[in-house]
Amino acid sequence: MKRLLFAIVFVLIDILSVEFAFANIDEQNVNPEINRHYQGAEFQDWVGVFEQAGREVFDQRHAVVQALRLQPGMDIADIGAGTGFYSLLFAKAVGGTGNVFAVDVTEDFIFNINRRAREQNLKNIHGVISHQKNTLLAPSSIDLAFVCATYHHFEYPQTMLASIHSALRPGGKLVIIDFRKQAEISSNWVMSHVRSDKQTVIKEIEQAGFRFETESDLLKSNYFLWFVKGNRVHP
Repeated sequence: MKRLLFAIVFVLIDILSVEFAFANIDEQNVNPEINRHYQGAEFQDWVGVFEQAGREVFDQRHAVVQALRLQPGMDIADIGAGTGFYSLLFAKAVGGTGNVFAVDVTEDFIFNINRRAREQNLKNIHGVISHQKNTLLAPSSIDLAFVCATYHHFEYPQTMLASIHSALRPGGKLVIIDFRKQAEISSNWVMSHVRSDKQTVIKEIEQAGFRFETESDLLKSNYFLWFVKGNRVHP
């Protein structure tokens, strides 16, 4: 019992020290209004939006999961999990020896992801209520960070990327799926809503200590980028 208590204390100290470090990175908010719709949002109001036919990342969810080549025993973070449809699929793919951390800033989303997990008897999903400057994931706790339709919602991208970098184990992968911002194919909503195009996103992520690895051509209106954890250059 004493060993367990000491282990819990050390983990909490690690998380709190990382949270303090990331919260104090000097970065300006790149889009203060981008998440105002999710402040106090309720799951029931958004499940029909996120899980509707015609939304590419929902329609292609099974193909995306297959493309990730998940293995039993992997530990995955679904960052910006929303209503959790990817988290639930990940939990089945990694099995009882793996873990899925469903991370989101909206408390009611996490509450309902945990509810859905219980209803499906998935005991390897762990809901994490994060905030805009930290995923609140423990250091070196995951093999893969999955960020789908969420990167453009990062108000502090370099601070959040630092948090993800810390959470990944050596050689861990970061997958970014987000809207293509190209005038010839993108809607007016995407052009006004999404902050950066693909090349800018790649540059920002490389500056955070990741190495661009490859791009999947699975999706049409979204890009599907793979990065691997490297050494951070900036503190």
